[in-house]
Amino acid sequence: MEILYFNSLESTQLYLIEQIKNGTLSAPICVVAKEQTAGVGSRDNSWEGGEGNLFFSFALRVEDLPKDLPLSSASIYFSFIMKEVLKEKSDDIWLKWPNDLYQDSSKVGGTITKKIDNTLLCGMGINMQKNSNRFKALNINVEPIDLLNEYLEALENYPTWKQIFSLYRIEFERNKGYFTHIDGELKSLKDAILSEDGSLIIENKRVYSIR
Repeated sequence: MEILYFNSLESTQLYLIEQIKNGTLSAPICVVAKEQTAGVGSRDNSWEGGEGNLFFSFALRVEDLPKDLPLSSASIYFSFIMKEVLKEKSDDIWLKWPNDLYQDSSKVGGTITKKIDNTLLCGMGINMQKNSNRFKALNINVEPIDLLNEYLEALENYPTWKQIFSLYRIEFERNKGYFTHIDGELKSLKDAILSEDGSLIIENKRVYSIR
């Protein structure tokens, strides 16, 4: 996958969306910035930070993704692959449904996805060495570009959704003490049931990840 490097961008995700829409760039492509000044997170929250952290977005053709991957659970899929890479470098990394990377009880990163025609875009931010935003940093002594390369290499193998889900299903129990935002409301995950397509059953309603 080709990687485009920038010293600073407002948002790797918004930049890539714009370039994909106007046809300047096409999948597969990755954009990475040393600094992100107005990054986009879940529910229109910001995710910014300075050098030493990892901010990147990539675009893939939907046809190249695993055939069994529910696109509504793409955030879980991409996030869990990063979680698997990070767990070799830092203790107690886990994925909070559907797109937040946690260390112990603190958020250290997150993922956001968007589909444009036959292209799926994924943006990710990881606090590696300092928390310029309000979230915790992992404080790992790894260059951001090295982590990115490891992640893209792991992603290239395109593990099936079945493989990813079999691991995430076990880890999901850690979500039980947390909450998630659904239609603007904060809902407890205490009694949530994880379905095989990555959706949740909460209060007898099925909820999909749309982040």
